[in-house]
Amino acid sequence: MALSTHHKVLAAHQYTINGIKIGTADTGVHYSNRNDLVVFSLAEGTVTAATFTRNLFAAAPVIVAGKHLQAGSPTYLIINAGNANAGTGRQGLEDALRYCRHLAEIQQVSAESILPFSTGVIGEYLPMDKIRAGIDRALQNLNSENWQAAAQAIMTTDTVAKIVVENFSINGRDCRITGIGKGAGMIHPNMATMLAFLATDATITQSLLQRALQAAVDDSFNCITIDGDTSTNDACVVCATGKGRLSVSENDTIYDVFTAKLALVCGRLAELIVRDGEGASKLARVRVVGGRNRDECKAIGYAVALSPLVKTALFGQDPNWGRILAAVGRAPIEPFDSAKVNILLDDVCIIRGGEKDKWYTEEDGKQVMRRDEITITIDMNQGHSEIEILTSDLSHGYVNINANYRS
Repeated sequence: MALSTHHKVLAAHQYTINGIKIGTADTGVHYSNRNDLVVFSLAEGTVTAATFTRNLFAAAPVIVAGKHLQAGSPTYLIINAGNANAGTGRQGLEDALRYCRHLAEIQQVSAESILPFSTGVIGEYLPMDKIRAGIDRALQNLNSENWQAAAQAIMTTDTVAKIVVENFSINGRDCRITGIGKGAGMIHPNMATMLAFLATDATITQSLLQRALQAAVDDSFNCITIDGDTSTNDACVVCATGKGRLSVSENDTIYDVFTAKLALVCGRLAELIVRDGEGASKLARVRVVGGRNRDECKAIGYAVALSPLVKTALFGQDPNWGRILAAVGRAPIEPFDSAKVNILLDDVCIIRGGEKDKWYTEEDGKQVMRRDEITITIDMNQGHSEIEILTSDLSHGYVNINANYRS
């Protein structure tokens, strides 16, 4: 059973972004009696930025979306769940282009202005008749208030829909950022995320929006892991409609605030994804402080967050600190001075100066490990850089879900 998301769902109108309309439909491609296809309609003048997976077996929609984004300003996004259209070769590429052309013909826009996205089972071809029919139905219910419906439609093994909104004001000018995401397994992003779609009513250039998104992704989605698997379909997209009152410019303090707010939305979505990790019962924050640089901190953090032995110890509520120590020690960094390292479970020090703290007791460690949320702090005492990686435990549930994923 997944962790509680501590997430309050708001009224539909509280998520709306002026200039964005969303339609959903049930295609029956993989699921029964639920919507599994989403169409985003973007107002004229909307600028779009995105990050994509760096998996070398990138799915057909990732390849097509990347090329189309370079061609100009997108007018529509299409997302289908249940079938990843990955590992499908030339036919997969043609299928992605085919349903882009289908929507383009209906709406009288360029096919290159449509970005396709898919998530689900790898290695199966898309049933194009069902996808085309789904697009037709989604277009019939385009509505600015369909954010929650879209968050539900893109789910695969997720147990809850993930949606976040942030309202803020800069110099008296209001702005809103709304985002949805999906992901519960195959989570170890690399320059992108599982699937996330964000929108704002701010006015900003495409180059600035891309820069802001990359900064936000690096500190959120690129700092989480559930199982160490980078998906073939990862993508994170943000659209700025320019229909609000806030204008963001380069070399402006407004840009810094806007980027921070975008990062906040991405960070909340990232945490919701980890909380909903397949079979997860615990959320673990791996904090690495006192590192010489960010890359070093990240290497140490992921060594701990990815360790099956650490993750199973979290599930078993076993304060086996030797597993954490060993994981830190195998991080690919040098020079490494173990005598400077301190490690804590929440506020309980287990390692001080590279060896067991003299005040540590097994009972103190067990009390921490019984908690639903745990912070593992590794203080390298060698610099001023730090990072936080979010991860979950590894349970029987994770194995059961993935052993039967295609059934």
